[in-house]
Amino acid sequence: MDLFGLSVLGVTTIALTLAFEFVNGFHDSANSIATVVATKVLSPVWAVGLAAIFNFLGIFVLGMAVAKTVGKGIIDDVLIDEYGVCLIFCAVVGAIVWDVITWWLGIPTSSSHALIGGLIGAGGAVMLVDAIVWSGTLKTVAFIVISPIAGLAIGFLMASGVMRIGKSMTRTTVNHWFRKLQICSMAFLSLMHGSNDAQKGMGIIKSVLLLEAGVFVTGEFEPDLWVIMSCGFMIALGTFFGGWRIVKTMAARVTHLEPYQGFCAETGAASMIAVATSFGIPVSTTHTVSGSIMGVGATKRLSAVRWGVGRKIVIAWILTIPAAATISGVLFLLLNPFC
Repeated sequence: MDLFGLSVLGVTTIALTLAFEFVNGFHDSANSIATVVATKVLSPVWAVGLAAIFNFLGIFVLGMAVAKTVGKGIIDDVLIDEYGVCLIFCAVVGAIVWDVITWWLGIPTSSSHALIGGLIGAGGAVMLVDAIVWSGTLKTVAFIVISPIAGLAIGFLMASGVMRIGKSMTRTTVNHWFRKLQICSMAFLSLMHGSNDAQKGMGIIKSVLLLEAGVFVTGEFEPDLWVIMSCGFMIALGTFFGGWRIVKTMAARVTHLEPYQGFCAETGAASMIAVATSFGIPVSTTHTVSGSIMGVGATKRLSAVRWGVGRKIVIAWILTIPAAATISGVLFLLLNPFC
């Protein structure tokens, strides 16, 4: 049965991938707006509105390297060609289910790693570790560690530098200027978030379209304009509606922030994401922003950061890939005989 040249399963998978992008934006909206809301520079409504706009604009910068990594650099493309859309469908469902669970619990986990886990789980249900493309997977997994540490370091160094430069000024004067600058840093972070995260859905949809057309995934891999626009729109829409449970964790429970600290956290995280996107690495915005917030908080004193909350977040990060992989793997074993 075909719909517009695509099978029902193909249409369903594309629809679910767009839903994943919405959930991604909804789940990760806190990353872009947490600090600007925590410092009371913008109201939540203005913050999510601007974040959504820059999320969408992000699809037009830094190329499509991340989409290629997700589409053909995580699990063996011959395996994808053999088992087709059913495998991708299960991977996307696994990612969505884990995202919804962690959103409900208010835990800022990574949508990126949930999708990677979904792909690994569905592929692993067939070929175990032989399904994995280690070059793409290892660099993604490595950034589970690298991105928060780099975010923490950059945030700490930037905030320390600002404190040194502004030591002769009053705190009121410093924060007056950084309240304005923080709007720019929030826009930069939202732009980079859209650039990296929207590409994950693009990679999945492009794979589905190639499979439905009978073209090997190993061939040319450049998402069509309608795919790019659709993913950008859905992640922006999800960001606009926001994940307020996670905003509370990111903006208030990790550490107390002032405007100059918010600026440093956002700029540091956005810079790290820009580098990763340029190299085609589907990095976690959540991990990077969390690390940056902890870094700027630590400039006051180590006790200013609620490390207990941080530990809970780290545990969730570690669980994300195996949890999403388990969900998608079990689903694939159940559905594959009927696909």
